[in-house]
Amino acid sequence: MKIKSQKDFWSGLMFVAVGIGFAWGATNYSFGSSARPGPGYFPFGLGILQAILGAFLLFESLVVETEDGQPIGKWAWKPLIMITASVAVFGYTLPKLGMAASLPLLVLITSLAGDEFHWKDVLINAIVLTVGSWIIFIYGLKLVIPVWPVFITG
Repeated sequence: MKIKSQKDFWSGLMFVAVGIGFAWGATNYSFGSSARPGPGYFPFGLGILQAILGAFLLFESLVVETEDGQPIGKWAWKPLIMITASVAVFGYTLPKLGMAASLPLLVLITSLAGDEFHWKDVLINAIVLTVGSWIIFIYGLKLVIPVWPVFITG
């Protein structure tokens, strides 16, 4: 069988592998019931859905003809490194700097991963995401997440 779309083939294979991995990992947690789901209920269902999506993508890559075979290009190292670094910096700085400083820092570092950078867009995005995160996680869900840096709150 000939692969007719390399991008779809490898994407589908990745989706299937990650979906099965998550579903398998979720079996270590209790499932509960539909009325009262346990901690393994959602990741198992999500993993199965992701594996099914990947299977459809794999099937399409083997059946649907493409013009040039959609070869896989070079790896985009800069975005990969910058986004991974931004998540690591966020995880490290959140307990020390709080959400008010860590989230805008995350947005700033992540925005450096792209080819286009505009301070105005970064600033608006950082403000909207920080305020929205505060409303959802701290005000709405009552999660205990530091908002301000430790040196301010004592």
